[in-house]
Amino acid sequence: MRKFLTVLVAVATLGLSGCGYNAIQTNDEQVKSSWSEVVNQYQRRADLVPNLVNSVKGFAQQEKDVLLGVTNARAKVGSVQATADVVNDPGALQKFQAAQGELSSALSRLLVVTENYPQLKSDALFKDLMSQLEGTENRITVARNRYIKSVQDYNVGVRTFPNNLTAMLFGYKEKANFSVANESEISTAPKVDFNPTPAPAK
Repeated sequence: MRKFLTVLVAVATLGLSGCGYNAIQTNDEQVKSSWSEVVNQYQRRADLVPNLVNSVKGFAQQEKDVLLGVTNARAKVGSVQATADVVNDPGALQKFQAAQGELSSALSRLLVVTENYPQLKSDALFKDLMSQLEGTENRITVARNRYIKSVQDYNVGVRTFPNNLTAMLFGYKEKANFSVANESEISTAPKVDFNPTPAPAK
């Protein structure tokens, strides 16, 4: 009887490995790992924001609305729980993306404001913060690209035969991926104009 059970377990193990179970597990872990790196880089950006706001505040007290917008957007980002379950919930992923997009937009407005303060741009602390923020944005892009690729590999794995049968049997479903919220806007080429704006007539 024991010998029969051993043979049965061996056959079942071979069957599972041949039907893509192990590949699904590997891809699932890769998605989780890639997602953790995305969250890590977004957190790095959120950690930089208070220092950036304080740095600008010292030079641009009158820009309260912009500074408040950045602070509020960062708070909203912090309120969205970016757990590993987000990758299995398209709605939660969309909410996470929206909060991050709002912070990106607020930071863009802040950077436009800083153009009016030459002293601020030459400040060592501000320059260091901007350099760190730029590096973080690059890291976010790399992390998102890795996540997109790992979700693609996982989704292809659970949709192709015979892995799809194993996925159905064990309840593995396709995972949500990043999407572009403003697709129509980014498909339009930006206008570049190097001509200075003429001074208003006196």
